[in-house]
Amino acid sequence: MLYRTLFPRDLFAELDRLQREMQQASEWSPSIRGLTRGYPAMNVGGNAKSVEIYAFVPGIDAASLDVQIEKGVLTITGERKSAEIPEKAAVHIDERFAGRFRRVVTLPDDVDANAVEARYRDGVLHISVARKEAAQPRRITIQ
Repeated sequence: MLYRTLFPRDLFAELDRLQREMQQASEWSPSIRGLTRGYPAMNVGGNAKSVEIYAFVPGIDAASLDVQIEKGVLTITGERKSAEIPEKAAVHIDERFAGRFRRVVTLPDDVDANAVEARYRDGVLHISVARKEAAQPRRITIQ
């Protein structure tokens, strides 16, 4: 006689898969980009002289973007207007997201909030925050 299980697959593997899916669903919140974390996409880095932030916001007017620094926290807010769809048109795929967004970046303690430059070109918002003079590396001569 052949041995058959009540479940076609390994029960524990199925429970593990279900737990992973539930965890992923709770970690990812709906946004104007669907099920992703935060919009717009950003690159944050730095060097000895500044902290560089790049926010990728194609199709958004620079006038609708707002950049603020308060107590060491950089906040980028903006809004993308929804596209007008003709009345009798059927939408099959809608990947151009609309709505308000807000991104927050905590800056290091050694930045100078008064030395900030923000430029917007070709859908990329580039923010450069200079580091304080005291934080700059300097060469010490040996006597």
